[in-house]
Order: sequence, then structure tokens, then C-alpha cells
Amino acid sequence: DVFQIVFSRQFEQDYQGDDLQVYRALRSINPSPYLFYFDFGNYRMFGSSPEAQLIVRDRQAEIHPIAGTFAMDADPAINELRANALLADPKENAEHVMLVDLARNDLNRHAVDVHVAALREIHAYSHVMHLVSKVKGRLADSTNPIQVFADTFPAGTLSGAPKYRALELIHQYENQHRGAYGGAIGYIDLQGNMNQAIMIRSFFSQNQTLYSQAGAGIVLDSVAETELQEVNHKLGALQKALAIAETI
Repeated sequence: DVFQIVFSRQFEQDYQGDDLQVYRALRSINPSPYLFYFDFGNYRMFGSSPEAQLIVRDRQAEIHPIAGTFAMDADPAINELRANALLADPKENAEHVMLVDLARNDLNRHAVDVHVAALREIHAYSHVMHLVSKVKGRLADSTNPIQVFADTFPAGTLSGAPKYRALELIHQYENQHRGAYGGAIGYIDLQGNMNQAIMIRSFFSQNQTLYSQAGAGIVLDSVAETELQEVNHKLGALQKALAIAETI
């Protein structure tokens, strides 16, 4: 039914402290393109997301798919070896290119001159390194940017390919609703410009409980233990931030 699907696991834990301290620790140890803390009264969302859902500036649209993950090490020499291994890994690269093509297809619905501006760059963070690409296109004059947002959501990197069948299977097999996980958080202005991050590497906080979630892309030759390790690596910065906050 699908070439790839992104299944995720949700984790929850009691936390009686000030979750703003967790966010401060997280942004310190894991600086990322999107750092956010939103307090909605009876719940809060905060995180350090590396991935853009959709960026629109002056009718230029961008999607930055992230797919392909290896763990970081304390030794820079080992990280260099791992980065080269990630760039050469057949499975990770096939998975990445599939999701780049999905991003191109999503933008092609409303944009012209759709092209891959950057392909398979290594971006390193505190606990993981990723393969990252940039897909860009110019929106047609008649296109409402809000419709572009709707038609590119959710990201293929949080669902799979083909996207809509992957979403059906996720709804069928995951043990809980995703809630905010995999959603978009950012701004949209009155001119249609927007910058939306994907809600990953993030916490949802309510009633003294912290919820976190991470997933991994499953393809035909996936190894279950490897995919589980990827999920744990992605949550590493969150767990470290929580441990630091508990000592403050």
C-alpha cells in the first residue's frame, strides 16, 4: 500500500516543576532553527524543531524535508565518519529522495519553477545528524498561500508516501492520536507570508504531565531495532533537557 510510512511512539511522564526551565535547558543544549515556547493557559507547547513545514516569502515557497538520521558522538572524528556514512547509506538516501520527490509534488500543485535548491546536506544537532534538502517554487499569482499550506500538510516526513494512504494506516495502527505532534507552529501574516515549523523534538505540557513523541520512517528493508534506536536518539535532547531542569 505504501513505499514508506512514519510510525511514531508517544511518551509521557509526570513533571511537577516549571516547564519553562525545561525549555531553557533544551534551547541551551540543542539550538535549532525553530525555538518556541507557547503558553495557552491550561497547556503549553515548547520545543527545538529542526524542520520547516512551509515557508512563504514574497510568494516564494519552500519545503525543507528532513529524512535520514544518525546519532551524534562526542568525538568529532567519529561524527565525520558517520556523516560520510549517512551520505553513502543506500537505505537512508533512497528514503530521503522519496520524500524530496513528495515535497516537489506537493509544491507543484500551486507553484511554478519548482526545483531542488539543496540536496542531501548534513545538518548536525546535539544528539543527531540529518540529511536535509530544500525544495523551492514560485506561487502562481492566483494562488492563496493558505491553500498551499493546507495542501502540503502534514509533511511527508511525518507521514510517508503515498501520503494519504500512509495517513490512513497511521490512524489505524498507532495507539494514540498524535495531537500536536507533527503539526505546524509558526506565523502567517496578512500578506500571506508564513514560516511554519513542524512540531517535533518538542513537549506538550498539561496537568503536570509532559508528552513527547518521535517516529521513524519504515521501508521494505527496515530493521526494527535500528528504527527504534532512531526514535530514542531523536528524543535524546528532550530527555537531557528534562534531567537538567530537574536539578535547577
